[in-house]
Amino acid sequence: MSKTIPKFEVCIDSVQSAVNAENGKASRVELCSNLVEGGTTPSSGMIAAILERIKIPVMVMIRPRGGDFCYSDDEFKVMCLDIQHAKLLGAHGVVFGILKPDGNVDIDRVSKLVDFAKPLKVTFHRAFDMTNNPFKALEDIISIGGIQRILTSGHDSTVLEGLDTIIKLVKQANDRIVIMAGGGIRESNIERILSAIELKEIHVSASTTIPSAMEYKISTIHMGRAYYNSEYMINVVSEERLKEMISASDRESSNRFAMANMDGIFKNSRHRRLDEIERATLKVYKVLANSSKL
Repeated sequence: MSKTIPKFEVCIDSVQSAVNAENGKASRVELCSNLVEGGTTPSSGMIAAILERIKIPVMVMIRPRGGDFCYSDDEFKVMCLDIQHAKLLGAHGVVFGILKPDGNVDIDRVSKLVDFAKPLKVTFHRAFDMTNNPFKALEDIISIGGIQRILTSGHDSTVLEGLDTIIKLVKQANDRIVIMAGGGIRESNIERILSAIELKEIHVSASTTIPSAMEYKISTIHMGRAYYNSEYMINVVSEERLKEMISASDRESSNRFAMANMDGIFKNSRHRRLDEIERATLKVYKVLANSSKL
């Protein structure tokens, strides 16, 4: 058994977060805007600026608004245009998902977006967690073709809560598509998660808040963020938090590798002992056989 360390995808919404994610050894980033609503499509300017600053792959969120994942014809057109813009700007891949009103994957529309995206990589995002049946949705997404991974919290609010479902999804996927776990993963629980299931890819935010550079502040006026945090605190990716999560992942992978090797050594040792017993037994039988001839 070889040692497997999962790839880390980091969710970002700014140039600074992109730089911090790369410095923190992220494998790639998922670029969004409006993380308060779970992420929407970033501007062309943001995509271009980040592609200039970092070398790791950039996956661009294609989501025209917050809320549900059942889109009008106009919204679908916006998604198609945004994919074309991301492709022209040089994005490595795109992230999207569309559902029907009944909670099934909209296979027809998702197939069209995949065709628009070619040859870019594609992730089906956590719209997956809002489907009426995750196991059917998995097969529907695989049947489309051209989608490399599914981001999921296991059809629950967080990965820890949906861990049993993620384990079943990984088994069902059987390497036909990557199941990337994301949602509430942090330093305090990542080893517990990885001890339960070996994952190829993990999605994290690894965020922290930093104070605004503003000296003059008005605390009584809010620009739509009163329920979230102050305008004078800015969310960015924490290089330190990301490194700690990757280190924790490395520790768990090393433990898994060591346990597998110990198991192999035990089995080999047991087989050797059985061989020795068998040879000794045959030797006794030969002695007894020779004695009976006398």
